[in-house]
Amino acid sequence: MVNRMKTQVGIIGGGPSGLLLSQLLHRRGIDTILLEKHTREHVLGRIRAGVLEHGFCELMREAGVGTRMDREGADHHGINIAHDGRLHRIDLHGLTGGKTVKVYGQTELTRDLYEARDAMGEVVIHEAGNVLPHDLTTDAPFLTWERNGETFRADCEFIVGADGYHGVSRAAIPRDVLREYEKIYPFGWLGVLSRTKPVSDELIYSSHERGFALCSLRNPRLSRYYIQVPLADRAEGWSDDAFWAELKRRLPAEVAGRLETGPSIEKSIAPLRSYVAEPMRHGRLFLAGDAAHIVPPTGAKGLNSAASDIHYLYHALIDHFERGDNTGIERYSDRALARVWKAQRFSWWMTNLLHLFPDEPPYAQRLQRVEMEYLLSSDAARTSLAENYVGLPF
Repeated sequence: MVNRMKTQVGIIGGGPSGLLLSQLLHRRGIDTILLEKHTREHVLGRIRAGVLEHGFCELMREAGVGTRMDREGADHHGINIAHDGRLHRIDLHGLTGGKTVKVYGQTELTRDLYEARDAMGEVVIHEAGNVLPHDLTTDAPFLTWERNGETFRADCEFIVGADGYHGVSRAAIPRDVLREYEKIYPFGWLGVLSRTKPVSDELIYSSHERGFALCSLRNPRLSRYYIQVPLADRAEGWSDDAFWAELKRRLPAEVAGRLETGPSIEKSIAPLRSYVAEPMRHGRLFLAGDAAHIVPPTGAKGLNSAASDIHYLYHALIDHFERGDNTGIERYSDRALARVWKAQRFSWWMTNLLHLFPDEPPYAQRLQRVEMEYLLSSDAARTSLAENYVGLPF
């Protein structure tokens, strides 16, 4: 027996993208069903980036979940680039006419969205197995899934795939329709989370002859650090002492000297890759976030690109349900991809600027150095970096 229900928008994926879209739509009286294959504890246990663009913060406020973010998140007016043993500050606020970024952990952001959903009496259907979208090119798409030995079906008007790179949504688009673009980088980031005072109030991106490093933070007592490592490395092969020693080598002496070290509470290696799938709409299925695109974390664009998709999709669905206007739906893929590709370009540029590419010929290595020198000496170049970092307008 199939348990059958009906909704306006079926959302696959209970991470930040799916939760945010569901919350935004609910506040406009649009019904959703949200399916997540993992438990709530698993979703909240993910350690992810926490640099939010101005536009993302505005979406959180519009969704009614920005109070704690505004109270506890830290507004960053600049970032630092370390090169040749010196720190160079990029004044984001001054170069963009007053825009900033907010540092607020993705785990906390996701928790805020869950708590808002609880307060509204809405639920996420966790541990939904074998989720499948059907009849996507008809006027009556539907979702099926299994849970606790039972089979369920939800008839929808639209389906949103926010279920990540390995989810089922993108796979539902026929191979002769889908176009994929990918770049694999020859290194990864070894990241350590520690309960230590951050070495800097603003992020430090370090370009060094031994490889890239990043000093980031979650709050005044929780630090996040990264170093570039070969893809063959494994996190368990790096002791805490070895990590801290290598991080210090890649930082200017003034920074390394004040670095507070301590036991790691999380340690992992993330490979770097760029990926885009086109189109982001097939019939009544829309892709959002990692289901459609992935960027290296260098430019802090992964979560923000997902929020960009939600912005376009939310407004497209509002126009459809409230005004009968399908322009946003028809143009969703083109609008979303235009901004996605700009984020891809910026992340690719930042990655190439800051990382060590040992197999590159001397000519390319010299060009990389000249690119850095130009950035640090040019107001125009720093302005370009700043306006991309704080987020291009929707």
